[in-house]
Amino acid sequence: MRRLGLASVFALFLALFGLAPAAHAAEPAELTFTTDTATTTPGGTVNLSMTLTNHQNYDVWFVYQTIDPTWLTTQRPDLRYSFTGCTLATATGSTPCSGTGPADLGGNYGTTVPPGQARTVTLTLKIADDSGCNGDIGFYSYFYAEFSDSTSVTGGPVYTPETRVLCA
Repeated sequence: MRRLGLASVFALFLALFGLAPAAHAAEPAELTFTTDTATTTPGGTVNLSMTLTNHQNYDVWFVYQTIDPTWLTTQRPDLRYSFTGCTLATATGSTPCSGTGPADLGGNYGTTVPPGQARTVTLTLKIADDSGCNGDIGFYSYFYAEFSDSTSVTGGPVYTPETRVLCA
């Protein structure tokens, strides 16, 4: 009994003075990446899907997002690729989106993202026919999201799965 009482007093002391472990709340917004294949060859394509999930109690009104090649990807100048397509998944299928460059990916998530929902944008990555091979292509992203309660959140870097470009 004495040990239980001492443990209770100690726990109360920690809670009163802010030393107790804090509960981790869910992130207000989360960005995740997936690819449809882990390998491809020169001339092939990879679908890179980005999913923005709203864990906040308010709508996401605005998103700004960058996407850049990882340092290791930039060290292989023989790996040539480009983003050739972009689609936004909707309840009725998918719709084309715009802004596949590094400066304005955020507009691709469409209208507001309600609480508890997610939006997925898929970029098509085309590997050039004359691209080098036996290297990995990967990207990283930072994002900024604003919510309808005037709060905002930044996140990143978030890394994509790497795609290995194999020799045919």
